Order: sequence, then structure tokens, then C-alpha cells
Amino acid sequence: MHRPSSTEAEVADELAAVRPALSGRFDAERPGARAAVLTRLWRALAHEPLPWIAGRESAGDGLVLRLADGRRLAGPAADPYRTDAYARVVHLDEAAYDDPERLMTDLAVPHSAGFAAELGHSAASLALSRAGQPGAVPRDHPDEWPRSDWGWERRVVDGHPYHPGCRSRPGFSVAEQLAYGPEHGPVVELGLVPVPADECLVTGAWPRELRDGRALLVPVHPWQAAHVLKRRCEQGISARPLMSLRTLAVPGGPHVKTALSARLTSSVRDISVASVGASADVSRFGQELAARLDGLLHVTGTLGAVAAGSPDLAAVLRESPRTYAAPGEHVVPVAALAGIGPAGSPAWRAAFARLALGVGLRLLELGVALEAHGQNLLVVLSAAGAPLRLVYRDLADIRVSPARLARHGIAVPDLPARMLTDDPVALRRKLFGSLVGGALAATAGSGAALGAALEEAVRELPPTPDVLALRDEPLPVKSLTLMRTSPASAGDLWTELPNPLHAG
Repeated sequence: MHRPSSTEAEVADELAAVRPALSGRFDAERPGARAAVLTRLWRALAHEPLPWIAGRESAGDGLVLRLADGRRLAGPAADPYRTDAYARVVHLDEAAYDDPERLMTDLAVPHSAGFAAELGHSAASLALSRAGQPGAVPRDHPDEWPRSDWGWERRVVDGHPYHPGCRSRPGFSVAEQLAYGPEHGPVVELGLVPVPADECLVTGAWPRELRDGRALLVPVHPWQAAHVLKRRCEQGISARPLMSLRTLAVPGGPHVKTALSARLTSSVRDISVASVGASADVSRFGQELAARLDGLLHVTGTLGAVAAGSPDLAAVLRESPRTYAAPGEHVVPVAALAGIGPAGSPAWRAAFARLALGVGLRLLELGVALEAHGQNLLVVLSAAGAPLRLVYRDLADIRVSPARLARHGIAVPDLPARMLTDDPVALRRKLFGSLVGGALAATAGSGAALGAALEEAVRELPPTPDVLALRDEPLPVKSLTLMRTSPASAGDLWTELPNPLHAG
């Protein structure tokens, strides 16, 4: 059924050259990595509005998809909130597939070739990420948990819990993945590019140690220097990469968000000149709104931002989320919660859902929809592991309703136009899709567990229109595979999943 794809073979050959000691572990991790990516792909095929799927029907304990060309694709029943790798084999007519790259290649639907290559890269890179892990990771006892920003973030080995391109890093060699991927635990030496201050847009306070006379020293990721700027940089900052890859933690200092013009998961995430110009205002606005939530939410502040005339050469300095932790407390990205001891308890999940939904919905009522996925949202845990409050970082993709702000007597700040909308559907999509369909769902690991946690939380919330929509309507989430196979469509595309509160 399976023969190594060309992508797997290429990664294996390069690994044998640069880190031969990992080759055996890489080979052992290949089947599980393929299953993890195939499971994410099967979820998309089962639930997204893909134009070449004509119908879906249950078949015993499984699901059959009728393709527009008459073929049939069969696999297991697809719980859209389940996170374990349960789809190890699917059948296209009579042929069995355990490799998502080969399946997508043989489906041969519009724009499938490029996406198939991404799937192959995702599976191979995921196998590499798993192979590079140090062994058993203590998860059950808080005394054994990491004390650093990067210690938690390197535990997020599998990437996005629902995206088939969860580990796709096109443009990164094996050596570069080992050198820059947070799951491999490297120290990254950021370069410093001097740019005359009068040629830069600066907001906030650019620190003295990143100045050289009349020049500003712009931190540059070494991948960006080599592949985009194509120049050598003086090494200036030793930092630890976080799960976004382009943001790194300086030990004892801030987080540095660098320009990294590579496609990671879905899109190229640059630092636009406009976002640098708005960064101070957006940061101040976020922190002022958070102050209205009785200490249950903190927003990491932007310390300074610089753009040297291009998204290819820009950087943002932010507070570390650990700024908002008291002694003995842990600040954990929600993406790193899955698998740690307390998060496996139904009571803990219900408490976390009450906290996260309460904060998110209060902010939404005020007029701000957070993109509260597992990377942007962090939870402060007590020394014993109880969820106490939230920390949110990176406000670049929030949505703000001027009408809702005005209704609460809050002045509308000067924000980028793309952030502003009064459309309740757009606002709810942003919050519910990221928080419920992403952060809470991945922490729960199944529709039944998610529904139980939500039921506990929702019954305590006031019946606002937003709460009623969350309770009664299907759950909006991004159509991640549709977006990757629709090159002519700009922006987010959406689908609706069965409401987990109705799972029973």
C-alpha cells in the first residue's frame, strides 16, 4: 500500500547527510506522521465545502464521499473535533491509501498537485520533528514543567491540530529545520542589519542597545538573511524560537518578532509597514480593553517596532507573557496544554472553558473579537495547575466593532481599516472559529469532551445574542483545505461544523 513518497525520500537522504544519528528514528516516525496528516486531510474532506465533492453519506461505522466525477472515497467516521490520528487508511474506489500526498495526487482535482506536495512536506517534516524529540517528556506533575517561554513552546511538536499542512515548511532544508524549528530546541543567532534612522518607520521606544549612532539595528532571522535579503549579517542576539518560528524569546528579555517571508501552514506572514505604523496604537488599545476584565486577561505590550521600507526587513519587540505571572505560576500556550496532567480532567476542561469563554465573550460584547487560537492565547496556571487568567499576544488579526465600542462609551481608536467591522457574523467567526473550534477543541480532543466542557461554561453565561449564537447555531471554522486549493480566492473561507453542544 505504501511506498516512500519522493518528498519523504528527499528528506531521508538529506537527514542522512546532515544528522545521520536521527535517520532510524525518522524512519520509525514516518507511518504515524502520515496518519496524523491524513487524519487532518480526511477531516477537511468530510466537512469542508469542496466543489469536487458531490455528496457525503454514512456507511456503517464509516463515511463515504461521492466525488463529482463518480468516484467514491471511503474512510472512518470523522469527528471534526477529534485530534488523535485515527484515519490511517482511506479508500479511493478499491485502492487503499495511507499517504496523504499520494491520495491528493491521485484525486487529481483542481489545484491538487501543489497541495499534494505540501502534504508530503508536512508529513515528512512532522516525522522529522517527532524524531528530534529528547524522549519521555514529564507532563503530569507541575514541578517538572518548563520554567521558560521556549520550554513550553518546543512541546508543540505536531503544529496546527487541524490543518493538513500542520508541519509544512517549504523552503526550509532539513538542516534549517533542525537549526530553527522550536521543537528541536536550538539557539538561533539573529542578525542585526544597520539602517539609517531617517529611512525607518519606528513606533514605540526602540532600545538603546539596538542603535548604533544614527542607525537602527534591525533584528533579522538567519533564514530571511540567507534566502530573501541575500546578505550576511553581524550576529547580535541569541534567542530561542517559539512555535510561530519567526518569533523568538531572548532569555531574560523581550520576544522578537522577525520578518520571515516563507509560507508556513497557510500563508506568508510578513510584517507590513502599515502594521508597524499601527502597532503602538493597537497595543495600547488592547491593554486598555483588557483592563476592563477584572484582571482575567492581560495583553502583551508592544515595546517597539521598526520597518526599514519593506515587509522583508522589519521587526517587533513585545513583552514576554511571563511578565504577567506571579512566582510559582506557569504561563502556558494553549497549544501546549494537550497531554499535560490537569488538562485531561473534565473538571479542568470545564473550568478552562468558563474562563476562556467568559473573557472572550465579554470582550466581544465590548466590541473586540480576538483570534484566540492555541498560539496567540496563553493561560496562567497556579502552582497546582488550576487555570487562573489569560494572556493574549499578537493583536494583528483581531476584529473591532466601532458600533459596539460606541455603545459602551469607548472611543474608537485609529486602527487599520481591515480590523474594523460591525458584522456580527464576521465578529463571531473570528472568536468562535479560533477559540471554540481551535483552542478549546484541540484541548478537549473530541466532540464529546468539547461539548461537555462547553455545556458547563455556557449555562453560566448571560443570554446575549452572541451566547445564543454559540449555543444554537453551527460552529464556524476556517476551511483550511479549501483555502489552500482556491488560489483565486483572497482572504479566509469558512465552513460550519456541527455544534458540539448538540453532540448528544
